[in-house]
Amino acid sequence: VQLQASGGGLVQAGGSLRLSCAASGRPSSNYSMGWFRQVPGKEREFVASINRSGYRRDYADSVKGRFTISRNNAENTMYLQMTSLNPEDTGVYYCAARWGPQFHIWGQGTQVTVSS
Repeated sequence: VQLQASGGGLVQAGGSLRLSCAASGRPSSNYSMGWFRQVPGKEREFVASINRSGYRRDYADSVKGRFTISRNNAENTMYLQMTSLNPEDTGVYYCAARWGPQFHIWGQGTQVTVSS
């Protein structure tokens, strides 16, 4: 499986962005997917995840009510709709996949920068 994240950019506080993660190599309906983010000097942190069917979605407390994760298995794509962005959301966002207990497939990351 290969993952390609896109959609990052520079946005003002309060703005919105939508990230996409295109999967290839194996039908996305076979695995759960998620988003993580990382800033320099800090560990990568969990943002959101979605199970294979899209029925179950989990979010970090810091993004609940502002971010929405979704997927389109017919297009092997996952999305992260981000609203009410604030500077603390700045970081490199990575998409990931798993078919075991841990995420073990990672995309290359896309930079999100929120200016105050």
